[in-house]
Amino acid sequence: MTRAGFAAIIGRPNVGKSTLLNQVVGTKVSITSASPNTTRAAVRGILTDEGVQVIFVDTPGIHRPKTSLGGRLNQTARAAADDVDVILAIVEAGKSIGPGDRNVITTMLENAKSARGPRPCVVVNKMDRTSRDEIAAQLMAAHEAVAEIAAERGLEDAASRVEYFPVSAKTGEGTDELISYVRSLMPESPFLFGEDEVSDVPEAVWVAELVREQLVRKTKQELPHSIHTRVSEFEWPRITVEILVERESQKGMVIGKGGQLLKDVGIAARRQLPEGCFLELKVRVEPGWQRREEILDRFGY
Repeated sequence: MTRAGFAAIIGRPNVGKSTLLNQVVGTKVSITSASPNTTRAAVRGILTDEGVQVIFVDTPGIHRPKTSLGGRLNQTARAAADDVDVILAIVEAGKSIGPGDRNVITTMLENAKSARGPRPCVVVNKMDRTSRDEIAAQLMAAHEAVAEIAAERGLEDAASRVEYFPVSAKTGEGTDELISYVRSLMPESPFLFGEDEVSDVPEAVWVAELVREQLVRKTKQELPHSIHTRVSEFEWPRITVEILVERESQKGMVIGKGGQLLKDVGIAARRQLPEGCFLELKVRVEPGWQRREEILDRFGY
């Protein structure tokens, strides 16, 4: 009998959720960058091995929203933690457990309050950047935060079921133990995806995300939030990706002096696509799209 189920990965921005997803699945299925809220949708990575299938769900970082888009990203993250088998709440080694982390832990415990609900798990990431003593201290701090939040909200039963794992999503250290634990919790079920599938992200969406990843990495810190990418034409080998920004001045920043930045983005994205792909990038302005509900609906947020 096969087993299959879901594990949601939640956390505040920039704790390494997407890097962990890519590490446990064994290939790149979610884009990454140093900028907060790079992930904007629930991205599923699929690990199938020895009769067990785990669908890991990467989510946007839970944060204090400043725009309508930010509010919708939080809703996406919290919704992904519903009706799953495991919730992995990621916190960062070497940093104090702050209000953002406590918000994430609260979300985990609230969703796991039923004994028949998802199994809660706290993952301390980036252990490659800290000493063993600091990792141990962070595991203890996370345990204390879980106990405090549980006492405040009457969630002691959920807190008693929490497991703790230190990992490095970057190097893979500790992830074998985490994967083994998650696999052990999958319920009996036929596989939900084909054995050779590693993600459910449509090809056109993946291409648009590759372009956005490079834009986020190459533009200034304040600009990534204003960028949206989508495929407007897909007829292999020709793919056209439309890049939307909020202001005319941002259009110039994306294009770069003499068009160099946009050229560099295209080259970097094309390297990750099959040989022979012709990738065309177009930039246009959609004023204030992050705050316009009708635009967010149209973009699928």
